[in-house]
Amino acid sequence: MNRYYVDLHIHIGRTWTGKPVKITGAKSLTFTNIIEHARNIKGLNMVGIIDSHSPEVILEMESLIESGDVYEHPDGGLIFGDLTVIPGSELEIYDEGCNGPIHVLCFLPNLLAMKEFSNWLSGHLKNIQLSSQRVYIPGLVLQKKVKEMGGMFIPAHVFTPFKSLYGKGVNRSLTEVFDPELIDGIELGLSSDTEMADQIGEIHRYTFVTNSDAHSLAKIAREYQVVAMEEPTFTELQKALKGEDGRKVLANYGLDPLLGKYHKTVCANCLHPAYEGDQVCEQCGHKKIIKGVADRILELKTAKESPLGRPSYVHQVPLEFIPGLGPRLLEKLVNHFGSEMAILHEVPYNALKEVVPEKIAGFILKAREGKVLLAAGGGGKYGKIADQ
Repeated sequence: MNRYYVDLHIHIGRTWTGKPVKITGAKSLTFTNIIEHARNIKGLNMVGIIDSHSPEVILEMESLIESGDVYEHPDGGLIFGDLTVIPGSELEIYDEGCNGPIHVLCFLPNLLAMKEFSNWLSGHLKNIQLSSQRVYIPGLVLQKKVKEMGGMFIPAHVFTPFKSLYGKGVNRSLTEVFDPELIDGIELGLSSDTEMADQIGEIHRYTFVTNSDAHSLAKIAREYQVVAMEEPTFTELQKALKGEDGRKVLANYGLDPLLGKYHKTVCANCLHPAYEGDQVCEQCGHKKIIKGVADRILELKTAKESPLGRPSYVHQVPLEFIPGLGPRLLEKLVNHFGSEMAILHEVPYNALKEVVPEKIAGFILKAREGKVLLAAGGGGKYGKIADQ
């Protein structure tokens, strides 16, 4: 069995002709730029590009196949050298029974399936060109369609305060919204980790995935997983999420929840810390309080510990969070050692300090070992590495 670095939630900002797909995504996030950056700079082996339903993105994929730069694997996935692309779509549901909006990830095995899915979607949303569009059908209908097409269905960033399964403060169970038998995994989001999520007993049965939700090239692989598969294909990934035939997620790598944008409860106006039951900010008097992921999970808590066999969750600080490590120095590191995955996992301290200042090399080592001090984020503002 082989080990692969996998990030399944990457947005497209623009098509190859410059049309917007994810409005808040960087213009540099085209399909071609993503696959080149993910393979050559990040060192990933598999990515899920979740705006692949957009017609111009489909045209770009077809063009890459026609040119021979990309080919389709018989077991699913688009192959670009040693990188596999899993075509996907992030959609928003808000039907009568779901108390949404709720974002979900839908993955299809090949380009033909994605084209058929895109054509079907175009009859159920307002703008097929754009990312994260609201679909005007029940969540159960969307689930069944994805499964009919041989796809995978994963609720996205399930605890974040906006547009998620548990984050709205209304839904208390996934059975209020979805068929639990038609779910392939649970995406944790940037403000929670395995230990926190496993306080919700009903999701013990599912594999957890940790993904970047990247809106820029730099954000790719800020969270990812290491997956044991025979080869990086759609079928093998399906088996890994089910834990079949020795395929499985070996470890999740993600932000310490303190670094996430929505970890703590804060005032929406001034981001001053707030507490359970607060209706008005004690700092500025503002009346909107954004409940943090940590407090929301405590509201829903039904279990005390993770199930046996749950993969470890490694708190990893992305290189862009390292104090003093700007774009030029990071580029220098990548050019020297080959990829960000190599820097994060393999390069020894003595080799790092030959390329970057000793203090930065020390931060990278401490971040790798989980020994950095963190200041918590909340209300849409990321946490940060505290002065040490």
